[in-house]
Amino acid sequence: MKISKVSVIGLGYIGLPTAAVLASRRIPVIGIDVNDHAIETINRGEIHIEEPELDILVRAAVSDGLLRASRDCEPADVFMIAVPTPFKGEHEPDLSYIEAAANSIAPHLRSGNLVVLESTSPVGATEQLAAWLAAARPDLTFPATHGAESDIRVAHCPERVLPGRVLHEIVSNDRIIGGLTPRCAQEARGLYKLFVAGECILTDARTAELCKLTENSFRDVNIAFANELSLICDRLDINVWELIRLANRHPRVTILQPGPGVGGHCIAVDPWFIVSQAPEEAQMIATARRVNDAKPDWVIAQVRKAVDEVATETGKQPGDVRIACLGLAFKPDIDDLRESPALSIAQALAQRHGDKLIVVEPHIKTLPAALANSGAKLVSLDAAIDAADVIVLLVDHKPFKAVETSQLRGRRVVDTRGVWAGR
Repeated sequence: MKISKVSVIGLGYIGLPTAAVLASRRIPVIGIDVNDHAIETINRGEIHIEEPELDILVRAAVSDGLLRASRDCEPADVFMIAVPTPFKGEHEPDLSYIEAAANSIAPHLRSGNLVVLESTSPVGATEQLAAWLAAARPDLTFPATHGAESDIRVAHCPERVLPGRVLHEIVSNDRIIGGLTPRCAQEARGLYKLFVAGECILTDARTAELCKLTENSFRDVNIAFANELSLICDRLDINVWELIRLANRHPRVTILQPGPGVGGHCIAVDPWFIVSQAPEEAQMIATARRVNDAKPDWVIAQVRKAVDEVATETGKQPGDVRIACLGLAFKPDIDDLRESPALSIAQALAQRHGDKLIVVEPHIKTLPAALANSGAKLVSLDAAIDAADVIVLLVDHKPFKAVETSQLRGRRVVDTRGVWAGR
């Protein structure tokens, strides 16, 4: 198919880099979003998220007239949907953002269009997307009723990138492309080969959906093993970091590092999509989720223990002990706070300590409202170390790794990432 214009629905951490990379291939792109700030920022040639080198790509694309952002959808040859897919209630998938995207593009569909769902989704979401589009456009035919001869092609191609390396991985990583028909998958591959250097592997949509969920569930299960080891080691008075380092000397053992929990828009969410659709079968996946979801509570208990020790030694009331939380992002060296265990820990501590809580997060300029309203303050790393009685390392950002243990003397330290362990 000839592609003269692409519409990207959702200009967040995946949609905007995808739009910018497409535009860098001299393909005109219109990005659609409901966030007016994001739209205005992009149309100035700037970015509203933090991702290395993305600002350069967006500035060039906007300057060349190849990328613009809008609230309003319009006709295109390809519609790529990259909207959030959170869960609701008891970890049930929330497809309302996908449905809203379908409603926005439906009036603009034309025979021969390709619609690609990039959002990580539960099995069957691509079929549901096509059903919503078919209901809105009975004048067009869709794969469920007309197979390879349908007017509209629909496929699923989940992103599989690492924040901080998105631009590189969008191009270099292999892509799994699942079509509602083989022809849908083939046409989607034609789109991705315009900018993907990795292999584009074709399958059906349901397999592609479960593939992405499987990848993230595999990681979640392995992280849960490491997190559970940290609880066991605490009970048995063993240094978990040394234990894992020694165990990993076995040629067939690679244990991950424990942390304060699991966050982000994928690993903390996607396993629940599998559990929700196969609860009797997904026993290990569900258990891993519960282990990782419980880890922040364990960290909070460790911090409160340290606070009580300081209060006993100094005569302060526990609520007057000053705590410094280092990091709020869900992983190192990014600004993304989505589903972040570090953020949930800081918010829980703020409820008790209020203006005695100080926060260091070098990748944001203002605290989230829930923290700011509690009285917590965003400060520099040096100011936090100077002022704190208890230092809680939640994210292993590069500046925190550079801190010498000599700077921490006289303070209780809760190091959830093992950055200072063994120094």
